[in-house]
Amino acid sequence: MEQQEQRWVEAARQGDQSAFEQLVRLYEKRVLALTTRMCKNPADAEEAAQEAFLSAWQGLPFYRGDASFSTWLYRLASNACVDLLRREGRRQSAAGPSLNDEEARVEIRDTALSPQERAEQAELREQIEAGLRSLTPDHRQVLILREMHQLSYDEISQVLDVDVGTVKSRINRGRKQLRNFLLRSGNFSPPSASKKAGREG
Repeated sequence: MEQQEQRWVEAARQGDQSAFEQLVRLYEKRVLALTTRMCKNPADAEEAAQEAFLSAWQGLPFYRGDASFSTWLYRLASNACVDLLRREGRRQSAAGPSLNDEEARVEIRDTALSPQERAEQAELREQIEAGLRSLTPDHRQVLILREMHQLSYDEISQVLDVDVGTVKSRINRGRKQLRNFLLRSGNFSPPSASKKAGREG
């Protein structure tokens, strides 16, 4: 698939619209998933995704391949979301799994849950949404790319066109702010001392 993708990219760079349509089909679900989590509002997410693909089509002649096509496309989509949020002054939320750091992750399991457990998870997701609404677009952006799309620090650095140190700083600050929000709401508990000791031992 990677070789086929490269052929489509090269053809699209030469102005082949059918090749670009293949790239759109390949990535449209992933791009829309990213913009939906960034924007929350479906109409805004659709607009940002369309803007990203339009920017990709217009920018392909200048695409040098320094980053993978998917990383470059994520950058365009992410920037389109941030531009939309800033331009319209909106503070949108993003739903998804817990975004706490690795040592204090809240695990969401969907199998064999009691009604009470499902209700508790729904409440936690709502609190995470509220917490994400309190973050700046920059902090929400890096958390979504890291935790939901599983991008590495280096990949996020390429997507956002900032250095890795900035990525780590934004992720740490965003996680702390979100964790503090969940602590205040009573929906998150830090790991116990015994668990920490067990890991350290």
